[in-house]
Amino acid sequence: MAKGNVTVNSPLERASLAKRCAREGVMAGAKAAVVAGIATAIPTLASVRMVPWAKANLNHTAQALIISTVAGAAYFIVADKTILATARNNSFNQQKPSNNP
Repeated sequence: MAKGNVTVNSPLERASLAKRCAREGVMAGAKAAVVAGIATAIPTLASVRMVPWAKANLNHTAQALIISTVAGAAYFIVADKTILATARNNSFNQQKPSNNP
């Protein structure tokens, strides 16, 4: 999430804020992809050794496809959610309080 309250006055500050927002999303997505890849690789590789159907039907390409699909999906889902949450948080921080009671 955003590291603090930010008020944006110039286009350069907006660009900097957008870059920071995207960078946070990329880092969160990468962390999620690593965790999802490991969490998928362990049961996939174990099932190929123990389950007869998986041993007969899942070659190395299929195993890699299963693991990389889950990791890629996790990356995009988490990165998108993080970027949207950061942008929403920054837009709420930029709103000026109204004088209405």
